[in-house]
Amino acid sequence: MSKRPASPDSGEDRLIARYFRPLARHPGAFALRDDAAALTLPPGCDLVLTTDGVIAGVHVFPDDPADAIARRALRVNLSDLAAKGAKPAGFLLSIALPGNTSDDWLAAFARGLGADADRYDCPLLGGDTDRTPGPLSVSIAAFGTLPTGTMVRRSGARPGDVLMVTGTIGDAALGLKLRQDAAAGRGLGEDARSHLLARYLLPEPRTGLADTLRAHASAALDVSDGLAGDLAKLCRASGVSVRVEVEDVPLSDAARAMLAAEPALLERALTGGDDYEILAAVPAGKVESFRAGAAAAGVAVTEIGRVEAGDAAPQFIGPDKRPLVFERPSFSHF
Repeated sequence: MSKRPASPDSGEDRLIARYFRPLARHPGAFALRDDAAALTLPPGCDLVLTTDGVIAGVHVFPDDPADAIARRALRVNLSDLAAKGAKPAGFLLSIALPGNTSDDWLAAFARGLGADADRYDCPLLGGDTDRTPGPLSVSIAAFGTLPTGTMVRRSGARPGDVLMVTGTIGDAALGLKLRQDAAAGRGLGEDARSHLLARYLLPEPRTGLADTLRAHASAALDVSDGLAGDLAKLCRASGVSVRVEVEDVPLSDAARAMLAAEPALLERALTGGDDYEILAAVPAGKVESFRAGAAAAGVAVTEIGRVEAGDAAPQFIGPDKRPLVFERPSFSHF
């Protein structure tokens, strides 16, 4: 996986052979013995590319299980592909390991990565391995395919479209709150607490919805930086606006229980991010067919608003029918 020459018995070579070569079963990976991989596209298909990464202490906690870190790193990329309507085709892995990384940690990381590569039919094609004096860094570039010219972009929403979102919103942001603040969630049941923590640690990319999105959605993106912030991105790209009644936003029972005890956390649920759900604008005449396709894929979808003409920022209307004003409308690293 390294671009630098290495002797056959170098430590890096042995690490690659032991932990990552078993994952590289695609013929175009050349068993990780070449300088690059090759990927042949199906006839009549475009290649869709995305990249995202995780850094210990930023996106994950340093003591998170190694297999979960690996799965998260792959899944956040698969979420992008799903939102574009693409089928996973493969990925490149670049990983920078701290000096104290153990063999047990590497084995667990490779085990988790391999399990999800198999689950989502997205094989390892190559990458790079490095040692770092800093924290763990895992970067993945993922590739997907779809029929030529059919990628679902952010910029296609039109007035009258119905705004749909998959799954539930806010679980991951509330789960992160539980990790960061020992006083948070007092009185929350163990099942609810476990649900929120799991949703933060391990997102569920909606890969099964890709075909349905291509057939129905005029615009879509994955919700990674918070519903409010990502909805604003879709509206800016499409030159439209939208009004969302907060009561229409789908919440899990666990999120509802935590918000009932701490109502001020509603802003965190709507803006905190890490949901990795899909937000889509669907023409009104296609909504029922979209719902049927989502149901067939086992993905819950909820209508949360209608796209409107104009370039005003999206509004979230609270239970008192007044627009909410967010202190921080979207997660941002900068």
